[in-house]
Amino acid sequence: MRTHHSWTAIRFVVLLGSLLFPLEGVLAQTKRITYGASTEDFPNPERGFYLPFNTSVESFTPLDEQRLRQYRTVQQQPGKANYAFYCSLVYRAYELGPFRASAIDAAFLQKIRQDFVTARSAGVKLILRFAYINKTHTGDCPDEYKICPPYGDAPKEIVLQHIAQLKPLLRENADVIAVLQMGFIGVWGENYFTDYFGDASTNHFDRISDRSWEDRNEVLKALLDALPPDRMVQARTPQIKQRFVYGPQAPVTVEPLTEAEGFTQSDKARVGFHNDCFLASADDYGTFFNYGNSASSRGPANQALRQYIQQDTRYTVVGGETCDDAFSPQNDCAPLGYAQAEMAAMHYSYLNAAYNNDVNNDWQTNGCMDSIRRNLGYRFVLLDASLPTSVRAGKELTCLINLKNVGYAAPYNPRKVQLILRHTQTGQVYRINSPTNVQTWFSGPIRLEESFRLPAGVKPGRYELLLNLPDLYPSLANRPEYSIRLANETTWEPATGFNRLNHQITVQ
Repeated sequence: MRTHHSWTAIRFVVLLGSLLFPLEGVLAQTKRITYGASTEDFPNPERGFYLPFNTSVESFTPLDEQRLRQYRTVQQQPGKANYAFYCSLVYRAYELGPFRASAIDAAFLQKIRQDFVTARSAGVKLILRFAYINKTHTGDCPDEYKICPPYGDAPKEIVLQHIAQLKPLLRENADVIAVLQMGFIGVWGENYFTDYFGDASTNHFDRISDRSWEDRNEVLKALLDALPPDRMVQARTPQIKQRFVYGPQAPVTVEPLTEAEGFTQSDKARVGFHNDCFLASADDYGTFFNYGNSASSRGPANQALRQYIQQDTRYTVVGGETCDDAFSPQNDCAPLGYAQAEMAAMHYSYLNAAYNNDVNNDWQTNGCMDSIRRNLGYRFVLLDASLPTSVRAGKELTCLINLKNVGYAAPYNPRKVQLILRHTQTGQVYRINSPTNVQTWFSGPIRLEESFRLPAGVKPGRYELLLNLPDLYPSLANRPEYSIRLANETTWEPATGFNRLNHQITVQ
């Protein structure tokens, strides 16, 4: 559809595979540029290895801006890790134990607010989780790990009260929230060992009742509503999402998200998944397990739930951590293990770099860590482009750009795609926003064909062409550390966050 707004794209189509129509004649007087791929490891927003920072009401430690800035610019090697990495993601967990029977006080809410300010100043984004208890106690109970009740989480009315209190903070600071994990329920906020929401262990029952699933669903719905619609919430297990979308009686064979449903900002499209025991056992320590309902008992469901999550996570955010090396060699590099294949199949965007390095270190020792560091989440490589050498003001400018996403996933949060024209003498910049959805830039080839009508007011002269993928939020849109860097040689501009197309065009 044509428009008279001066810098609106006429048309932007993302095509996979061959073009829908021939371009002979359309790209008259064009130049073809090829680009060299880079194997460099570098930070990019909302992806990669993260570092965790847990804090509590009783012993609060604020985020440190200088320290966070170093994570982006200096390779980190925490604790027992034998590998180094750049870090643009920080896991921030708040333990709310003293408030398990009361409202969160104003002083602690202010501390959370200041953490958001610090993260924004430092150029990182946060993976958020709230819980009431992060430790366990043993005893004479049926659980195989001897984790015994009472566990120490909070009842539903308190949880909902706290979510309501946090809602203004989450909405005001959504720009630096990569994703919110469901949390709140159970030890560590993992929705498993819980006093109030249907204990998923064998300590009390052989199933989670329909009433408990409904209570869990109420909490997840409150969290989705606490965020703006462009942000996702991660559930700990695929069955939590299934029972939320389809109800407590939903079987493990329900349909995952479809292409038509993906990225629509519906509740179904906004629930992702975090696996905190990645490749720890055949079913990842119960991650892929059926916990029953009022009409059926618990039981294995590994294959069905893995198939579900592999399809659903094409359109949602996935991350987590390793937790045990007992499943070696399966959790190792190929050919003995299939760690990378699993990350790709389930579209992993991030993993914990601080736990469990008995697993992670094997990836370094066995030779696949470099690839994992580069390919967690998205990694876009420019292949070639056919770009016009000249255009008259008021006429159409048509570009054809071929890229490839060699990463495991597409970006999970929306962001802009812009064509940049920058005058070679004056430095005047024109940003042309395109209506493409970068969330659909899935793993594999991407072919872009775009036509613009330049406004008559553009001054004649020579212009550089650049590609910009900035953050969606105005507060971060001009911050280069929040723009996506393409994995190419001689294209990245660290001062602007632009990616040079290494081409100039004459506007007549």
